[in-house]
Amino acid sequence: MWGKTRGRRPALLADKTGPESGLRPAKPFAKPVGAAWPWRQDMEILFVVLVVAVIAAVAIFGHLAAMRRRKELAAFAQGKGLWFSEARTYDLDNQFPAFPCLRKGSNRYAYNMMGGTWGGRQVKCFDYHYETHSTDSKGRRQTHHHYFSGTIVASPIPLEPLFIRPEGFFDKITEFFGADDIDFESAEFSRKFYVKAPDKKWAYDVIHTRTMEFLLGQPKFHIHFDRTSVLVYRERTFTVNDFEPAIETAAGILERLPEYLVRQQQEKQA
Repeated sequence: MWGKTRGRRPALLADKTGPESGLRPAKPFAKPVGAAWPWRQDMEILFVVLVVAVIAAVAIFGHLAAMRRRKELAAFAQGKGLWFSEARTYDLDNQFPAFPCLRKGSNRYAYNMMGGTWGGRQVKCFDYHYETHSTDSKGRRQTHHHYFSGTIVASPIPLEPLFIRPEGFFDKITEFFGADDIDFESAEFSRKFYVKAPDKKWAYDVIHTRTMEFLLGQPKFHIHFDRTSVLVYRERTFTVNDFEPAIETAAGILERLPEYLVRQQQEKQA
């Protein structure tokens, strides 16, 4: 009974994963159902880290740029004998309610303000912020921040409303449909500037030949008269070097007002 077994050899164990079994052979690197590949999780983490790093870098860069701008503006103000304040001022729009650009949007405030006497005239220079809002396709409210700079120069005589700015492409289109601005004797000036005023005579009195030549030689700004002052601005933030020509543009227009117009306005004031 302990001897070698005679007869047929026993059959080998059947393959449980063969075609007859209906089962597929196991793959050596198969991913469990519902589980994520390890490398994919690592990529997602890396992406989040990169996004956070970019946001932080932008915030740091913006902070450093703002600090550098405040330092440069403070130095500019000191050199011109003006005061400087980085604090936010929320009532500039109420001080000058006739200037529409100061009344756009919400959360309006001026900051990086400079002021004092420049060439015998009172001036205020500033950066400005306001917000507008929109809704995306999913109904989510989005906030848009807008920034620009300007300077306000006080007038010694009462003024009348007047608006001057560089003429743009869409002005030429609206002009084609009849929405015309005020034209002047100088074809070059009329081609380069858009001018509006309730009283055309006032516009012609202010913008005479010498003033047209002066404005054609100056950097281009938006220029707005209210009753007491002249606002010069752009729809973007000034460089530090833009403030001086902005002030000189307003002062240059006021200095070129004709004597008869000055007397006329002084009589109205009296």
